[in-house]
Amino acid sequence: MSPVVLVTGASRGIGFATANLLLEIFSARVVTISRTLSPELKSLVEKYPNSLTTIQGDIASPNVHFQAVSAALESYGGLDALVLNAGTTEPFGRIASPDLAVDSWKSHFDVNFFSLLHTLQAALPHLRERKGRVIFISSGAAVGKTAAWGPYNASKAAMNSLARTLANEEEDIVCVALRPGVVDTDMQTSLRAKGGETMSPKEFERFITLHKNSALVKPEDCGHVIASLAVSAPKELSGQFVSWDADECKDFRRK
Repeated sequence: MSPVVLVTGASRGIGFATANLLLEIFSARVVTISRTLSPELKSLVEKYPNSLTTIQGDIASPNVHFQAVSAALESYGGLDALVLNAGTTEPFGRIASPDLAVDSWKSHFDVNFFSLLHTLQAALPHLRERKGRVIFISSGAAVGKTAAWGPYNASKAAMNSLARTLANEEEDIVCVALRPGVVDTDMQTSLRAKGGETMSPKEFERFITLHKNSALVKPEDCGHVIASLAVSAPKELSGQFVSWDADECKDFRRK
């Protein structure tokens, strides 16, 4: 039976690429959560009307997660995996800056961390039944220290901690935190537009140079690893933080 996978933040970028590959390459049935129904996602619905269900809503709202899990159960009879991809890099700002208010940190964590808990609490009973998988889309920021990225660094570190803890608590569910690399997405566009105001010149220049040299990771490349892990991540990866291009993921990359 084809797997059933819930993908958050699927309207574009990594989430869209992953959903597309799950449908096209892995013959999965997919439920997505996204704030908007992008033209790309609309086209995917038209192409796969019987195996793709889209849920629109605010990822920070508890209700949207229960709605998505219910859609998976009602439309496809179960749930095999989560791809927890939705997130934001903003706000940028130095910790000491009065412009980076504590409330902005809280709003950031609502999207990048607490939304994970909403999805997990809705989905875990059903993932246990299928001995499923949870793929957390993390970042090198989880172990980094880039200036002006305080909220993002902290939320991704918290994500990795959550993944490790979940792997320990749920022995029948494989949980992997994946670093997708510096990917050519809207997040990078936003960073290049706004990051220079607060980041250190050296750290900011790195991202400008990666873009200038066409060295950004393609969403389809890391997306293939994510989709592959969602359907077949092995038990030995559970609880680990791995890079999409690491040796541990070589069998999951595009050939």
